[in-house]
Amino acid sequence: MPKLKVLITVTAYPLPSRSYDELVCTAGILEDGSWIRIYPVPLKFLKGIRENNEIQSFKYNWLEIELKKRTDDFRPESYSPVKYDFSDVTVLRRMDTSDNWRERKEYCLKNVYTNLEKLINDSKEPSNISLAVFKPARVIDFTSEEDAREWRDEWTEIRKQGDLFAGEGGRPEIMIKKVPYKFFYRFADDEGRESKLMIEDWEIGQLYWNCLNDSNNDEVEALKKVKGKFFDDLALKRDLYLFLGTTMEWHRRRANNPFVIVGVFYPQINLQGSLFN
Repeated sequence: MPKLKVLITVTAYPLPSRSYDELVCTAGILEDGSWIRIYPVPLKFLKGIRENNEIQSFKYNWLEIELKKRTDDFRPESYSPVKYDFSDVTVLRRMDTSDNWRERKEYCLKNVYTNLEKLINDSKEPSNISLAVFKPARVIDFTSEEDAREWRDEWTEIRKQGDLFAGEGGRPEIMIKKVPYKFFYRFADDEGRESKLMIEDWEIGQLYWNCLNDSNNDEVEALKKVKGKFFDDLALKRDLYLFLGTTMEWHRRRANNPFVIVGVFYPQINLQGSLFN
């Protein structure tokens, strides 16, 4: 199939892999506003996007890439790169946040769910929708729960077997750190239905490590700072939207709610009657 233009909006936290340094599941939006999931993406590629010799955020870059539908994934949005080393990818331009995210809104907010039951119904056959934008009526809380502090043994062993792209100077034993906490939003939809969904986003994982560093490795203080950003700022002071995606395991099992939060979208709140609306 011809190359597609994809605006990357979601990057999950990297996972260890035998074949790459780490693998990242990404998602984005096509020019017509429809969603697409791309995996695997090698972490090396994400770290290689540069502008003026500085590494830029992978999110909100327009990429041109040749993709193929995954035959092992029933979800209609799931594709994989034709070239797994991403050697054929063209980085076109990054979409900025000017005019209160105006251009980003044009693409990302074309189809917004406000009712969770409707979205879950649309995730069932025959539609099998697995990626969507959701606007909560109210964010009730942000919580964290302690998680395993190390990768599962089998993932560690897989990683130690080597990196096909590392070359002689590669260090396959060095892995990206595992975040020892899970983070959740609790929110209500437009009918008052409350839900608690886990946030599986690289942004919050990296925020935790940055806050831990700023807190002299005090985890309690780091968690307070993460909540300060995701609840006190994004949920209470911003116009918050959630990018939701299903995990293949729970979608295939037809769980009552197969979705997790895979990203957040948070422009400033536009005041009614503002000259800048």
